[in-house]
Amino acid sequence: MTKIFGRLAVIGLCITMLSACQTWNTARIKQVKETEQSKSNALIYCAGTDDCEFERLNTVTIVDAEKHRVTRAAIQEGLVRLQESSLNKSNALYLSVPPKQHELVIRFYPISKDRAEKLHVIHKFNAKQKYTFRMYRDRSRTKGSLLNVSAPDPLCVDLVQNNKTIRRFCKPYNVLNGLGEFVEQKI
Repeated sequence: MTKIFGRLAVIGLCITMLSACQTWNTARIKQVKETEQSKSNALIYCAGTDDCEFERLNTVTIVDAEKHRVTRAAIQEGLVRLQESSLNKSNALYLSVPPKQHELVIRFYPISKDRAEKLHVIHKFNAKQKYTFRMYRDRSRTKGSLLNVSAPDPLCVDLVQNNKTIRRFCKPYNVLNGLGEFVEQKI
């Protein structure tokens, strides 16, 4: 009986520590101050799935892929902001980045937290603009062979700049191996 209570105490302590880390990171992100320079930054959001994470901006890791926690470097660089009251809510983070060309990697979780769909984008972000990467399933396909029609609808991500779609990336389902990669589509 003592062993069971000991194990429960250890498990409770671990859960408390993980919760405290998220609370600590939330507090640190809320302390990021806007400067004159950061007021002209581009703001980058992600939407369309229950959860998405910014993995990397250029060489700075934003959210760790294994622990799903915001990195200290991202907070220190002033890249992350909160749009929700806590990091525990879905899509709580957004980025504030200097206006120039950046490489951005985003992880979307369209089905579950177990399987991420990664999108790698190089884009020139303009000053004082709002960008949203929005994931959805393209359900417009209705023609083709039975084999092609029976495959899952492709996943797509639109890059929206101030309510106007400027780029589209789709990941078609490959009937032979089930795998595919995001390819930019013409708009």
